Amino acid sequence: MADTGATSSGALGMLGLEPLVESVYIALLEGANSVAGICGRLDLPEHVVRGALDRLSELSLVRPSADSPHRLYAVSPHVGMEILIAQQRTEVAAQQQRLEAAQAAAARFILDYDGRQAPGGSEAEVKYLSGLDAIRDHLTVLNDQVAEELLTFAPGGPQKPENMRASRPLNQQLLGRGVQMRTIYLDSIRHDRPTMDHARWLTEQGCEVRTVPSLPNRMIIYDRKFVMIASNADDTAAGAVQVSSPGMVTALHSLFESVWRSAEPLDAPQHPAPGELTAQQAEALRLLALGHTDEAIAKRLGVSPRTARRIASSLMTHLGARSRFQAGVIAIRQGFLPSDAD
Repeated sequence: MADTGATSSGALGMLGLEPLVESVYIALLEGANSVAGICGRLDLPEHVVRGALDRLSELSLVRPSADSPHRLYAVSPHVGMEILIAQQRTEVAAQQQRLEAAQAAAARFILDYDGRQAPGGSEAEVKYLSGLDAIRDHLTVLNDQVAEELLTFAPGGPQKPENMRASRPLNQQLLGRGVQMRTIYLDSIRHDRPTMDHARWLTEQGCEVRTVPSLPNRMIIYDRKFVMIASNADDTAAGAVQVSSPGMVTALHSLFESVWRSAEPLDAPQHPAPGELTAQQAEALRLLALGHTDEAIAKRLGVSPRTARRIASSLMTHLGARSRFQAGVIAIRQGFLPSDAD
């Protein structure tokens, strides 16, 4: 049997195509259209070629010819590469979901253990709070203690009117004490008049406010000493975690500063140039390319599922894409997403 490595460089290995299977695919593209023809061209036994063809068929890269069912047809490289990239994106998205689940499980274990095992008998550096009442009581204590700086991630999109009304006296009190406040909301609040009125009121009181397309979780940093994080990003009332470990606080503060630098002030123009995407559209496109559902995209952007579906449909029309994964491929080609978007 001939050395197939000489026939193919294995250039498509990163897309999940084995060198031998790639060799058979190239042979089809170069004119071989039968098992016998491929065997002769590559000097391979029939069972090896048929195994490679089965693999190509699984990947939708080869099928019987519409003109002659006894002949083989290989899809063009342009279509074939889109298929392989789409499948790789599906695998990456699945792996990301498994990784996030593993991280969540690890965090739960650490919180449960540290909550019972405070080093040296001192107060644990990670404290878990269960339920909205316990969270509110603890936030009241921290708000009374904060002296210099209060930094907040406020995901969820438009805020509830009752929550905004209830927060005003506290915000006035903190700012009146000279506490420097910075808050990051989602871009989606720009389409909600009550939340925008509240955000402008905050800026009038001395708070700095910016917006970004998406946020990882609800988070409040007190004087760079304590950090409160929602234990469940999808249900922020279920529980919260207080972190006081200096290393963890420093890392979370760096995260806030990084997001703050990329965020847009309230008065920044939100109308892109013709043919360009808004920051929210670009984020939605990135999430589409990673295989997120409309519901997941809606939560990340702080919009309704209906709005998320409308954004996704508009983006696919804008790109001329037939599928979400194809939209990601086209977006990379047109420069809307970086080539290492995964």
